[in-house]
Amino acid sequence: MRTFLTILGVSIGIGAVLFLVSLGYGLQNTILDRITTADALLSLDVSPGVGGLVKLDNQTMEQISKFPEVAEISPVITFTGQMTLEKLTGDCLVNAVDPSFFRLEGLVPQSGRVFTGNYYEALISSAGAKLFSLESGGIIGKEIILNIMVDNGGDDETEMKTIEVKNKFKIIGVIEDENSSFIYLPRETIKDIEYSEYSLLKVKVGQDEFLEPVRAKIVDLGYSVESLTDTIEQANKIFGIIQIVLSLFGIIALFVSAIGMFNTMTIALLERINEIGIMRAIGVTKKDMLFLFLAESSLMGFLGGIGGVLIGWAGGELANFGMNILARTMGGQSLDLFYQPLWFILVIIIFSTVIGFFTGVYPSIRAAKINPLEALRYK
Repeated sequence: MRTFLTILGVSIGIGAVLFLVSLGYGLQNTILDRITTADALLSLDVSPGVGGLVKLDNQTMEQISKFPEVAEISPVITFTGQMTLEKLTGDCLVNAVDPSFFRLEGLVPQSGRVFTGNYYEALISSAGAKLFSLESGGIIGKEIILNIMVDNGGDDETEMKTIEVKNKFKIIGVIEDENSSFIYLPRETIKDIEYSEYSLLKVKVGQDEFLEPVRAKIVDLGYSVESLTDTIEQANKIFGIIQIVLSLFGIIALFVSAIGMFNTMTIALLERINEIGIMRAIGVTKKDMLFLFLAESSLMGFLGGIGGVLIGWAGGELANFGMNILARTMGGQSLDLFYQPLWFILVIIIFSTVIGFFTGVYPSIRAAKINPLEALRYK
């Protein structure tokens, strides 16, 4: 029973480490999966930068497209505007993009889908949907009227003229964003509206090793360049710190378990001194005695590691199940917040076995050094 309880204590310590670290990995994967696609990792965001000394226009796009490392370019045009649904009107940002933009941006709608052609379809932000007192699912299928504000071409740049787009746009998807009201629509649907420059260029390179050379070339042209890989690197650093902090909490529990294992092995030594004397008297060597205690402590550590993996996995599944029920009740999305990498599971089992081995070193050395005659007289 004492051995079983010791293994259970080690299992709880290992389970705590696995639970906390898998939570860190799960949060990392959940967030990065939402901002990352294969094409997005190969894309650069090119903007005019601060001051507007250089402009993004067709000439710029043609110049960048001639770089041999560049595989694809997707421009973005941004206007201020108003959208009207039935009798309600609200302000918004109008982003005219090509269908490839969503792939290069790694943008996945919260509900609905993205447009794949040049039809009069649009995606709206969740904040924009709330302007019309509609939730994400409720606005899909609705048709809105757009009024776009453009420069009137006069000397006063503050004067704008309003252009009403003749066709209505059907909402086919909702982008999760509670802070900004905006809409995405196909660039070809507003080709009759005159514009002189782009607000952003999505530049995709052929291979990841081309990112830095292309970035340097574009920066030399005077433009500001950002990459999703920069964001991911920063996020990985933050999550790395989070995982270390979570691991420290788990290691404290594991350290307490190791003390319990050491205590169990020491008590077992004292209880078995007579048996040790008999075994030594019939020919068991010091080496064999050393091996017996080390094998027992290592086995306890190994079984504790296996039990810890099961406890940590079961705890993560139960916690994830409970949080998803709560999320669905409050109208949120189900997420998998726990992730256990196979390599980490193997490392943690090996680690617990090693800890078991070392907790048995001192008792095994003492057992090997016991004098058989003194051991037989021990009470």
